[in-house]
Order: sequence, then structure tokens, then C-alpha cells
Amino acid sequence: MNNKWNYQPITQEQEDISRGLAQTIGISPILGKLLVMRGITNPTAAKKFFRPQLPDLHDPFLMEDMDVAVERLNRAMGKKERILIYGDYDVDGTTSVALVYKFLQQYYSNIDYYIPNRYEEGYGVSIKGIDYAVETGVGLIIVLDCGIKAIEEITYAKEKGIDFIICDHHVPDDIMPPAVAILNPKRPDNTYPYVHLSGCGVGFKFMQAFAMNNGIEFHNLIPLLDLVAVSVASDIVPIMGENRILTHHGLKQLNSNPSVGLKAIIDICGLTDKDITVSDIVFKIGPRINASGRIQNGKEAVDLLTEKDFSLALEKANQINQYNETRKDLDKQMTEEANQIVSQLQGLAERRSIVLYNENWHKGVIGIVASRLTEVYYRPAVVLTRTDDMATGSARSVSGFDVYKAIESSRDLLENFGGHTYAAGLSMKVENVPEFTRRFEEYVTEHILPEQTSAVIDIDAVIDFKDITSKFHSDLKKFNPFGPDNKKPIFCTHHVYDYGTSKVVGRDQEHIKLELVDNKSNNVMNGIAFGQSSHVRYIKTKRSFDICYTIEENSHKRGEVQLQIEDIKPTEESSVE
Repeated sequence: MNNKWNYQPITQEQEDISRGLAQTIGISPILGKLLVMRGITNPTAAKKFFRPQLPDLHDPFLMEDMDVAVERLNRAMGKKERILIYGDYDVDGTTSVALVYKFLQQYYSNIDYYIPNRYEEGYGVSIKGIDYAVETGVGLIIVLDCGIKAIEEITYAKEKGIDFIICDHHVPDDIMPPAVAILNPKRPDNTYPYVHLSGCGVGFKFMQAFAMNNGIEFHNLIPLLDLVAVSVASDIVPIMGENRILTHHGLKQLNSNPSVGLKAIIDICGLTDKDITVSDIVFKIGPRINASGRIQNGKEAVDLLTEKDFSLALEKANQINQYNETRKDLDKQMTEEANQIVSQLQGLAERRSIVLYNENWHKGVIGIVASRLTEVYYRPAVVLTRTDDMATGSARSVSGFDVYKAIESSRDLLENFGGHTYAAGLSMKVENVPEFTRRFEEYVTEHILPEQTSAVIDIDAVIDFKDITSKFHSDLKKFNPFGPDNKKPIFCTHHVYDYGTSKVVGRDQEHIKLELVDNKSNNVMNGIAFGQSSHVRYIKTKRSFDICYTIEENSHKRGEVQLQIEDIKPTEESSVE
């Protein structure tokens, strides 16, 4: 892929602020610039950013309906009503259910949880789930990570004498369900200072409010933060503001004293005794939790996350690992089929979107296939399969483009839809697929910006190797945890040369292990360029080239820096971007 390098300039005013800030707090001016680019312009804000503190979490009662939700939960417990914790089958939903169930179970026993079956019930609150609640004598359902659009289902529950508390973070419609309380920072009448909580984050705030109201010390909530960190990382929500505090302390919990279920997953992933990062959650822990709902039933993920016996947890984690292996096989096969279909599409070069429908595709994996298509073709993608007489699917987007709004523009063709800027789910009658495809393409063509249609690497700063000191690396690590709105910084160095020892490595000789020097210092920097062996011939010509990269710790030599090369270009090419 031919990446465009986007150098991100700052104004003279920002430059002055960043230099002053760097001097005051004793960091490199380069890192001062990174802080200013994140909206951090004074020492107090920098201190809060570098040292996220739990007392800085917002008061949960600032959220609309929180007082009502706590009062209704207290009443249910006082009257010994049966409570059902209900959630979506993905990582955010299953961690949410596990968190609320585990916390309340310490103080109340008449409680159960329910995860809908993806294949029998579909996404969100189902009539089958409500009927289960009726049969088991439930008086209150707390629904997490879904429910904000379940008007018919919650109306049905109300007729059956069941109340709902909704804890969601998806975009609501103008009319909301008749729940007794709706906790959602994306409500149009929102009063809460932070809108980007995950579904599990909303559940945590509810439990925080319940604890405050009932005189339960905050430290009793801290063991649940590992679940919040897993949800934030997996649901790709911004890791700034309150999410940064929750994720920072959640990672501390995950690394020092994870819950039994998560400890079992950590063992299965081969992460024991390693410093677990957001990246480990995204690529190793999250996919295994997700695989349960994709291949079998998300309830198994909650069974694991709430398990107290480690040997039983390990058995369950092994089963979920098997689901993940099945998911990988399906993913590979369906992605190959999807790529084949795309390659045969007429006028592909002119298209701004991809919509694929195949009635034989596995419903549990279509979201992953949509992600793969956006990565390869750099276009918003919708992948649909058939469930009974409906086409159901998932959408994924490219950086900066709101796929939820694109889908919403065709809402008259849809039976159901919901989601965020970058990921959404939808269903429609099969006969509507061609018209939806046409309209979706029309909307994307009209609204997508030229810079959103090609692969761009945003470069945070141009630096020399002499800038990469041990203090620089130590200060850079304080920017963790990385994620949306606080992406791992990408640096660029111009005029670098092969030290003479760079070589192709990997089973298929697809990577390059590099030893590099630049023309400003004698520092020899180690680097790894995954999947970029095509550049090795140029590198060996001894001509200069430019690199953009992230700065990592060498996993084999503790304390030593290694550059993870994102892209390589001959000097004259990158300088004209």
C-alpha cells in the first residue's frame, strides 16, 4: 500500500506554549508539542494526564436519571425482587454484565444474568429474553451496552410488569424507550461531563453511584476496573478524559491482580508475567472473549468472567480459545471470498464504499470481514448475510468518516440499526439490499473527504536519533495508555542509512530487521519493519531514505529501544508529501 505521509504542523502560538510547558515540567520540547496537540496546555493538565487519579472521576450523579436508577435498584433490593442483568454478546456487553453482576452479587443474591443468542435472538433486547424474565419472576432488568432503541421490547416488558434501567452508550433516536431510567451520556439532554464512556463504563458509573448512595467504600469497586479497561480497549472508544483514568487503573489491576476469569484468559494468551497493554487487549484478550458470542453464545464469556475457581476458569478459557481458532478459520475463508467479490466489482476505482451480501456467510464473523475490507481498500464497508428472510450485517469505517450517519440516511429501508461513528450493525429485508447499496454509495460519495479515501500516516514529529535518549523514552511511556484520541505517537527521521547489517527475516522472509544511522549522530538504532521486505533492495544501495515509526521497548533486551517502522520511502519521495 502506498501510504501518504501527513506531517501535522502546529501554529506559532502552539509552538510557544509547548516550549514553555516542556521547560516547566522538565520534558523534551518534542513531547511538549505532543501534549499541546492533545489539548494539554498547562502544567496542571499535564500532571493530570501523566498521573491519572481515581478521585478525578466525575460524580456519577451528574448523569441524567442516575438518581432514579439508584432509587429503583434500592427499591428492588429492599422488596427482594428478582433482578436480571442483561447485555450484548460482544466484549463490551459481556464485561458490562460481568461487572454489574459481580458487584451486586456481593450484597444481594436474588440476581441472574442473560445474554441473547446472536443467531436466535439477534442484537439487543429480545422478546425471548423478556419472556425468560417473566418465567423466572424478574421484576427489574438492568440492560447494558444495548437497549437504547428497544422501544417495542421494553413496552412489552412494561405490560408484563417488568421495569427496565438502560445503561447504554449508543446514539439514541428522538424517541427513547419507556424505561424507568436511561443512563446514556449520548442522550440529547445529557448533563454528564464526559460523553465517550464504553457500555461497561456506564455500568461502572451506575455501580459507583449505588455504592455512594449505600455507604459502600470506593475501594470495593477497584477490582472491577480490569473489566472496564478490557471494554474500553476492545470497543475502540477514546482513551482521554475519564476513560484514560479508568483504563490506566484498569490496566494496573489487570497486571497486578486480575479477576480469576481474566487471569485464565491471560494464561491462555501467553501473557503471564508480561506487562499487558491496550494493544494486548485489542489483539489477544478481546478477540477471545468476543469469539464466544461469535461462534457459540456470549453467556459462556460471562460464565468465565464471573468464575471464582481458577481451575474451572481455565477449562472455560480453553473452550473460548477453541472458539477463537474456529473464528480465525472462518475469518480467513470469508475474507478471501470477500476480496474475490470486490476484485470483480465493476468500477471499483470510482466507488467510495463497499457493500457485500452473501447469504451463506457466518453471521458471527461479518464484522471482522468488514474491518478487513476497510483496511485493504480504505473505504467504508458493509458486509451482510441472511438470517431467515432478513439481511443482517455490520459496517466499519475509515478514519474520520461517520458510518452511523451514512446508514441512518437510509433508515426507511432498514428494520433496525445502531452503533457508533466507526462501527454499526443493521438489518433490512433482503429485497432492499440493492437500493441500500446504491444509496449508501451515494451518501458516502457526497460526504467523504478526499483525505479519507487513501491510507494516511499521521506523523506527530520529525526528530533525529540523538533525540531518542533514555529520559525521552521514559517520559514517552507516561503517555500510556494509548488509543483513540491519544494514539501512539508516530515519529519521522529523514536521511537515514543502513548500518550495513540490516537483513530480511521471518518464516517467509517478509520482514526486515534493521540497524540504522542518521546523519546527525553516531547512534545506531535497531528497528523492525513488518511485512516490508520489498524495501530491502533499496536499503542495501547505501542511499538515504526516510522512515516513520513508533518507539517501542525491545522485548528481548529490557530497557533497550527498538523502532517499529511503519513505512519507508526514499528521501526525495517522502519530502514532497
